[in-house]
Amino acid sequence: MNRREFLKNAALAGIAVPGGFHLLGGSALAQPTILIGFSQALMNHPHRVAMAKVNEKYLLDNFKDSKWVMTDANDQAPKQVADVESLVAQGISVLMISPVTAQALTPIIKDVMAQGIPVVTMDRKVNTEVTCHVGADNMLIGTNAGEYVKKRFGADAKIIEVQGTAGASPTIDRSGGFHKGLGPDAKKQIIATQICDYRRENSQKFVEDCINRFGPGEFNVVYAHNDEMALGAMQALEAAGRLKDVAVVGIDGQEEVYKAIKAGKIAATFVYSYLAPDAVILAHKIAKGETVEKEIVVPSPAVTADNIDKFLGTGF
Repeated sequence: MNRREFLKNAALAGIAVPGGFHLLGGSALAQPTILIGFSQALMNHPHRVAMAKVNEKYLLDNFKDSKWVMTDANDQAPKQVADVESLVAQGISVLMISPVTAQALTPIIKDVMAQGIPVVTMDRKVNTEVTCHVGADNMLIGTNAGEYVKKRFGADAKIIEVQGTAGASPTIDRSGGFHKGLGPDAKKQIIATQICDYRRENSQKFVEDCINRFGPGEFNVVYAHNDEMALGAMQALEAAGRLKDVAVVGIDGQEEVYKAIKAGKIAATFVYSYLAPDAVILAHKIAKGETVEKEIVVPSPAVTADNIDKFLGTGF
């Protein structure tokens, strides 16, 4: 019998253990510590930082029976698999994870669930059953973005689509939903698209290439799968003197983008919650044996010049 099994059995029996502690009656080991592990896909932009830091702070401030341990996969699926294995080896009570990609992380998540460790997926999904998924409806967000562009430009829309990480569920849904919102002419209206990994610098470079490739008036919309890439597109267009002719649309709800909308430099964004402290509250409930819904969908309102004053100061 290992030490963990011994302590568990001793707690049930109410017996003393070496070291002067008794497992019942208000002693140091009266309530076992809950260890919540968080496997973050990457920490290279504000949305991801807020997701990690706000959840951690809430746990430290509110759950005195719990500890927090986090890993950063640096946007590398093999590293995230190893990160999850490391968290499990540390004896976590619950795994919170935002996967790099669904396909790569599905086998390890399936294994974690098989070991009886609850899993909360955040933002991005995997292709196996988990205890709970929390996030916005990326397909709906994409559809709403497509409908916004269609309503504003109709058949005259000529679009550059800046995509996120290949294989990530938000990328697939934000693109598929956008095509759905545009309607049957979507493939004709999207004149260029590229994977830019949700990174501002990648988007800026891609849009600079598009500016060189397409002359004034040859595209009038940039649809970016997140606000960091929307900002990269904005910077490229502004530097080329073409921002006034192009509507930039993003997703997330970043404060820098809210300010750009107020200034007339970005047309719209769709709020995507950074899921804090929502996710850690769910994880703690699960660790305490409470039942939670299998899927929790958070709202994603559109932010435009018409309602920007309601959102200024609320972004991350």
